[in-house]
Amino acid sequence: MNYRAVVMYMEIGGFVSCLCGWVLVCSTLPTEYWTFSEVGTIVLTTGNYYSNLWRDCVSDTTGVSDCKDYPSMLALPAFLHGCRALAICAVITGFFGGVLTLVGMKCTKIGGSEIANARVTFAGGVTYLVSGLCGMVTYSWWANKVISEFLDVNFRAQKFELGAAVFVGWGGSVLLLSGGTVLTYFSAKEGLPKIDSSAARPQRPATYATARTGRTYRRPDTSSRAARGPPLFYEGGRSREAVKTRLTFNRDSFV
Repeated sequence: MNYRAVVMYMEIGGFVSCLCGWVLVCSTLPTEYWTFSEVGTIVLTTGNYYSNLWRDCVSDTTGVSDCKDYPSMLALPAFLHGCRALAICAVITGFFGGVLTLVGMKCTKIGGSEIANARVTFAGGVTYLVSGLCGMVTYSWWANKVISEFLDVNFRAQKFELGAAVFVGWGGSVLLLSGGTVLTYFSAKEGLPKIDSSAARPQRPATYATARTGRTYRRPDTSSRAARGPPLFYEGGRSREAVKTRLTFNRDSFV
């Protein structure tokens, strides 16, 4: 099995993981069991209270249930607005991540060259990572709010517990993050250019000519730690060193 086949199978696995995670995240939005609370008044009658991002519901042991939307959007707490926005962003980015991944995968053969497909797949993997991150923040923020109120001894209102939708959302977010990581890793190795620092650095010419003397000089080696001397010039096929005369003095010169 060659490397291209391995990358193709890994892309398929990552895409299936992201698709399952996105479906799980989408399934939690209409589900009412984000939080629930059970209140028993009489032995034969028990009231169940549960809610989600959009409504509050109540049911009893007789099977009668009733749900009511939140009356005012502006009167809702800030964390509920944040959870709504992040959940919708997770669904939207997951959808576009699936479209980009389908176009850029090696097994679909929809795009152009291999490098172009790898770059499209990389964009889809990054979009999936954003979707999984939004979902993870949404469910973690909601769970932190519910747990902090449940453990607070000074909180006198009705206390709730975590519902099944939060755990399903956590699982879907983990699948999105893991699948997006696989897609970005294998597509980045092929699609993103490798930058060579030595090649990107401009090279200085080894020799240069001066207009005054008309001679060609060679630049000294900058990597050497030896003492730099005057430049060498080329004349008549041979190199000669332009040296400067140094005046030397001794003690007898001043007598």
